[in-house]
Amino acid sequence: MNDLFSLKGRTALVTGGSRGIGRMIAAGFLAQGARVYISSRKADACDKAAAELSDTGACVSLPADVSSVEGARKLVKAYAAHESKLDILVNNAGAAWGAPFDEFPEKGWDKVVDLNLKMPFFLTQALIGLLRKAAVTAPAKVINIASIDGISVNMQETYSYAASKAGLIQLTRRMALRLITDNIVVSAIAPGAFASEMNRDARDRAHEVVKRIPAGRIGRDEDMAGAAIYLASRAGDYVVGSTLIVDGGVTHAR
Repeated sequence: MNDLFSLKGRTALVTGGSRGIGRMIAAGFLAQGARVYISSRKADACDKAAAELSDTGACVSLPADVSSVEGARKLVKAYAAHESKLDILVNNAGAAWGAPFDEFPEKGWDKVVDLNLKMPFFLTQALIGLLRKAAVTAPAKVINIASIDGISVNMQETYSYAASKAGLIQLTRRMALRLITDNIVVSAIAPGAFASEMNRDARDRAHEVVKRIPAGRIGRDEDMAGAAIYLASRAGDYVVGSTLIVDGGVTHAR
């Protein structure tokens, strides 16, 4: 039982890993002994984050724009130049768009739904060979980062974001049903209020946001890291197709 949450000897790829929730997860994986690759659209930010995270363990920057299938394939090629298998994939890269209903633009729909919902499927598909190689010896893991906004209704007019995250939760179930036959465990995390670029309210107005959260605080880095470590480690081997809600009870307060 001592190594139940250990990631020693495992490799992980975290998209959107240079900041926010992705960085929280990458840091947690490194602390548990994993070799971590992070990707981000902005090369400078990705390189800087990887250098800082390397104080804890082996972290490699793989700058990539995974908003298209072509971009996803480039990331896979870059990763494959370093590793022959992939133990853990975290589909975290995402976008949001807010606008009044009467003015909500098509580009705000397509950008968000493509990155948040379409690309987790196609990046996983592009990496399936490397995941299957890892799964020969132990379950490989795919963790999709959804949102509490895919479960409960946020008063903000982020139509495509809410729809994409709700869809990702159902996609997680569908992918899990198929990929478990290859010894690949697919699950998801639905974060509540964490200080990140995706949740600027929690980042910039935490003192107001906490008033709506029964636990009385927003999420901390270790809360997110702990959830991801649980799912990525041997402890989460039998958690198939489930979405782990990580918040302070905000689902009951909206």
